[in-house]
Amino acid sequence: MSESLKGRKVLVVGRGSGIARAVVLAVRAAGAEVVVAGRDEEKLKGAYDDPGVSVETVDLTDEASVAALAARLGQVDHIVSTASARARGLVGDLAHGTIALSFETKVIGPILLAKHLAPKMPADGSMVIFSGATARKPSIGMLAVAATNGAVDSLTKALAVELAPIRVNAVSPGTIDTGAYDALGDEKKAALFAQRSASNPARRIGTSEDIADAVLFALTNGFVTGVSMGVDGGEPLV
Repeated sequence: MSESLKGRKVLVVGRGSGIARAVVLAVRAAGAEVVVAGRDEEKLKGAYDDPGVSVETVDLTDEASVAALAARLGQVDHIVSTASARARGLVGDLAHGTIALSFETKVIGPILLAKHLAPKMPADGSMVIFSGATARKPSIGMLAVAATNGAVDSLTKALAVELAPIRVNAVSPGTIDTGAYDALGDEKKAALFAQRSASNPARRIGTSEDIADAVLFALTNGFVTGVSMGVDGGEPLV
């Protein structure tokens, strides 16, 4: 049976746009109180005009910042971390700092959230962290991203065992139209989306709402834990 989010407190770590925003809106629509947290407090405040959404500051690469957030929040029922750091590039071009920041944000960051917040969570609480399709289908130029996402998939299982009965799951998106591809320029972005839409079994590019729906499922299905859910249109199959 699905669990209700009505009256529960959900922490969403990430930006005020794209997937993070879609998750916040979905969780609010399900009746939860939401705390959004990220490094740019002012941008987050400008992203939401809802008394049910409060804003906090946190840097997942800084344990003192995570510990301070936990002290301010007290108990939360669920945690969703959408935070990531760009780490695209060929192996010969990747800087050590780029790789390290990717791991610190998507792997070490959730560990720190678990360390400081899980002791205050109820037994029926949960965490949702973010992996990605490159963990299952690496591509050239995505080495550090694939390695980070593979680590997230392993972390999900390990945390699910250690934090039980608190549930821990990951959502693993494929190609999602969130603005993350805008740096390619309109022409290259359109060509990429057309190619992937034509080749993946779903025959389209994903949306932020597709991912938010998966997060909502992970938060409310009390018998799902230790799973990395591919929400990717079947992209790794081809």
